[in-house]
Amino acid sequence: MTAKRKISIRYSCYFNFSRAGEQFSPTHTIGYVVSGAFELNDGKTTQLYKKGDVYFCKRNSLLKYAKEPPENGEFRSISISFDEEFLRRIGVEYNFSIDNDFELPAFQSLPPNSILSHFMESLAPYEQVFNEADNDDLLMVKQKEAILLLLQIKPELKNVLFSFADPGKIDLEDFMNQNFHFNVQLIRFAYLTGRSLSTFKRDFEKKFNTTPSRWLLKRRLQEAYYLLKEKGRAVTDIYLDLGFEDLSHFSFAFKKQFGLSPSELKKA
Repeated sequence: MTAKRKISIRYSCYFNFSRAGEQFSPTHTIGYVVSGAFELNDGKTTQLYKKGDVYFCKRNSLLKYAKEPPENGEFRSISISFDEEFLRRIGVEYNFSIDNDFELPAFQSLPPNSILSHFMESLAPYEQVFNEADNDDLLMVKQKEAILLLLQIKPELKNVLFSFADPGKIDLEDFMNQNFHFNVQLIRFAYLTGRSLSTFKRDFEKKFNTTPSRWLLKRRLQEAYYLLKEKGRAVTDIYLDLGFEDLSHFSFAFKKQFGLSPSELKKA
């Protein structure tokens, strides 16, 4: 049986409306905005990318995003991802290895009007070709070209791209206070803090004297109260940002915690 190919080059298109959400990025990725605007937030930094901008997202990152089409147009973007199998193969082929540890934010801007940005732009006509079957060899050629161009303009990224270690054990309190608003499963939080799920739960209860689920709900609701009462934010603007899946669940949990609904707090 032939293995199902992994999609490494993606084309994104949205018409006439904004789209927001969040994602866990398990692979390193280069992104290019063809039209419209794309906003990224890693819990500390927010950056808006517009037509022609290129950016790099490192693997194992928690990110919130918003896609905004231009007036009377559509949002379009192209992204190339690099999984571990591909990078290990490239590392062997070109004898790439890491020189030292290199700290990198979840995402960073890449130089505009560079050879890499022109390369990303050149991928637009390939959309239909890559949607067809039996183009794995061509996909791999384009992946390889992208990684070599990336290293040409940002050679220091070698120490990130070819480091294959799992996340090390980090301070639980700092990490959770920075990332509580991301709506991801506990096993993902555990992995990103360098722990098994059972160790994560055990360490969490030692640190916070409660379960992760209860702490996350309470922490998100406390932040919601602050944003509504002190910052005057709209209810519809914050519930997704704080990791709630829908407005009714948020309103129910908020009233249970504080004795009044979010809209009642706004009027108080």
